[in-house]
Amino acid sequence: MKMEWKPEEEGLRQILTLLKESQSPDTATQRAVQQKLEELNKYPDFNNYLIYVLTKLVSEEEPTRSLSGLILKNNVKSHYNSFLPEVAEFIKRECLSAIGDPSPLIRATVGIIITTIASKGEITSWPELLPLLCQMLDSQDYNVCEGAFGALQKICEDTAELLDSDALNRPLNVMIPKFLQFFRHSSPKIRCHAIACVNFFIMSRTQALMLHIDAFIENLFFLASDEDPDVRKNVCHALVLLLEVRLDRLTPHLPNIIEYMLLRTQDAEEAVALEACEFWLSLADQSICREVLGPRLPALLPVLVRGMRYSEMDVILLRGDRDDDADEEEPDRDADIRPRFHKPRSHTIKHNVGGGDSNMSGGGDSDDEDDGGDTDSSLSDWNLRKCSAAGLDVLANVFGADLLPVLFPILKETLFHDDWVIKESGILALGAVADGCMVGMVPHLPDLVPYLVCCLSERKALVRSITCWTLSRYSHWIVSQSHDLYLRPVMTELLKRVLDNNKRVQEAACSAFATLEEEACTELVPYLGHILQTLVFAFGRYQHKNLLILYDAIGTLADSVGHHLNKPEYIGLLMPPLITKWNVLKDEDKDLFPLLECLSSVATALQSGFLPYCEPVFRRCVSLIEQTLNQNIANTQSPEQFDAPDKDFMIVALDLLSGLAEGLDGHINHLVLNSNLMQLLYQCMQDPMPEVRQSSFALLGDLTKACFQHVHPYIPEFLPILGMNLNPEIISVCNNATWAIGEISIKLGPETSKYIPLVLNHLVDIINRPNTPKTLLENTAITIGRLGYVCPHDVAPVLQQFVRQWCTSLRNIRDNEEKDSAFRGICQMIQVNPGGVVADFMFFCDAVASWSHPKEDLKEMFTKILHGFKNQVGEENWRQFTDQFPMQLSARLSAMCGI
Repeated sequence: MKMEWKPEEEGLRQILTLLKESQSPDTATQRAVQQKLEELNKYPDFNNYLIYVLTKLVSEEEPTRSLSGLILKNNVKSHYNSFLPEVAEFIKRECLSAIGDPSPLIRATVGIIITTIASKGEITSWPELLPLLCQMLDSQDYNVCEGAFGALQKICEDTAELLDSDALNRPLNVMIPKFLQFFRHSSPKIRCHAIACVNFFIMSRTQALMLHIDAFIENLFFLASDEDPDVRKNVCHALVLLLEVRLDRLTPHLPNIIEYMLLRTQDAEEAVALEACEFWLSLADQSICREVLGPRLPALLPVLVRGMRYSEMDVILLRGDRDDDADEEEPDRDADIRPRFHKPRSHTIKHNVGGGDSNMSGGGDSDDEDDGGDTDSSLSDWNLRKCSAAGLDVLANVFGADLLPVLFPILKETLFHDDWVIKESGILALGAVADGCMVGMVPHLPDLVPYLVCCLSERKALVRSITCWTLSRYSHWIVSQSHDLYLRPVMTELLKRVLDNNKRVQEAACSAFATLEEEACTELVPYLGHILQTLVFAFGRYQHKNLLILYDAIGTLADSVGHHLNKPEYIGLLMPPLITKWNVLKDEDKDLFPLLECLSSVATALQSGFLPYCEPVFRRCVSLIEQTLNQNIANTQSPEQFDAPDKDFMIVALDLLSGLAEGLDGHINHLVLNSNLMQLLYQCMQDPMPEVRQSSFALLGDLTKACFQHVHPYIPEFLPILGMNLNPEIISVCNNATWAIGEISIKLGPETSKYIPLVLNHLVDIINRPNTPKTLLENTAITIGRLGYVCPHDVAPVLQQFVRQWCTSLRNIRDNEEKDSAFRGICQMIQVNPGGVVADFMFFCDAVASWSHPKEDLKEMFTKILHGFKNQVGEENWRQFTDQFPMQLSARLSAMCGI
């Protein structure tokens, strides 16, 4: 019989003192406690004391006991594998004996420790755990049953996959039927645990659950109107998950489920309403949505629009009930500023479709982050308002214009309501349907847009801010109409809101203006002076959080109007405040990110206009890269001494250097010459982080264009690295590497020949892969064409392997230098290997016809190939061949090549 462990009085007293001290608000005390706890970990039975305080010291206050348990949990997490076997056994035993502690807090803490031990892979070497917990569910003592269920719920959440594996002999076959028995238990807490436990296994279509799916659904229906809000919430959650996984089982009940969810979406408890509201988002993804939901739209839409109202609590938190709204004097709190994510540069190609000057960037539209126009971070967590707005948005995309006859009466009622909260929800609804119902909205926009412009001067700040967002959702239409009627008034009023006294309105207006800039592009040129004066004035007024959005608006403006910004009076307005910020920000300040992004766009737009500012900017970027690389080396060599660097500093600096290279072109020559940039770039190109490589390859391509003499000596080192990065699994890296290879080959000329074996096979593989994104296909096609242009004899032998995909990839892009060199390449390859194109000649003809104005000598190359082909097959065959052409294609070719 081995002796039972007992604590020593002195040790117990010490630990209790520590636990009391660690609850002190003073940080120095806390730090000292932290250090003592670390030291105590050296004693093997320290953890015995911790579990003893948690489970046995009933005389102590609950928070102290619970804290002891949480410290033990952290030790289990970090050091469990080095616990002595007898300590581990003692802890497990104590946990199981205390699972029914009278105190809910202690029970929950014990449950957390059990789960932490289980998730250390220990669930396999603790075989009695699950059977014991399941057995305890049947206990007549409520505390034991609830404690065991609490622990099981945490285990199901943390180790769902493991529970469904053979490793444990499939315990779920026993557990799931067991859980289902408790759906009708008299205690709401137990019913809640039971549903929650089963819900963890829906998404993975666990076999044990699928066997009992009908019993599960029947039990859910039984609990549908449970008086306990948590039970209702779990029922709603289960139905939302089942809709995605077992629609077949729900289909016969869908009309009833829809009625039920309509009711629950209006539940008095917001948490229940929110869970039910998710159902509409899920249903919109199902192909049966139109059919089953169409008839119920008149019931659903008023509920969703009502759900978009700010709650009384929101209004208080957002100070929406105040009229003065001059909150811009109050300092921003760091906690309110959301982390920003820099999107590294990606080389993209301009398209023929849709005209306009918009660059088809790989990043998608700025609408992706829209969540019901709520830019406030105290409300940035998902709530009923956002979920309702998202629900209306997705349904607008499903039903399109059919939604509007149901929505218009609701809008009439809300948009003109005296209560500003209701009016605000109507304006939000109007913005939410913009994407899906645009075609149906167009006839009403001549009245709605002026109405919204009036709302921009409403007394309530929350109405002004949502109006900014809603207007931005219609910016595509606004830009395409008469400027005097729409664009100018919208722009004038939005710019006034950019200078609003309320910070939330400033933020919404600045974001909306950036969206308008993306749509309007060069249409803004006549108004540039006024726009810049406003944005620069905002610089002097904005606080920290909104400054970051202002940088974005300025960067987007530069991207949108390009070289039109390069006028002395504009540069004089814009650059001084940017450079002042640049000088006050320290190298380790993360506010550099948005400023560097902004300067990158400005440098690209200003071109030579940026020259007076380029030297200090260039030097600082190089130094940021160098510091990050050095910090990284230090951290790799001695991680305990040096923190890992934030590589975003390096990525953003590389991107700004790309902007400088692109904007200044040859003028960057002397800056590169007097720096160690090329050596640093060599290191960045081999960084394990994809975003660093992506930006490095973008910079390499831009430097190749601007000052190839500095790149040239490094080609033997650089090209093998580029070849290794032609991996389409990491699209953006692959895309930029491909583009850089094309730029290098154009400058290197026939010398490229020795590097072609490193890259050609990869490129041919990429162009033939199914589902490759458009941008990558186009860049790959252009690079293959360029390699063929400088080394036709090396590439032409494999012409047949890529020519069809090559032609279809490039038929939609605009005439430009890249397209020109690529097509010269394909023509040269066809001359070397005409047989390689015979099977796909129709595709070649189609690609040639995609040119609007090819240069004369390129047009001659086309003509020569077409006539050569015609002469070879003979008049009769040629006529049969061209008879298959669409009318338009024949007309284009005959006009261009006289054929």
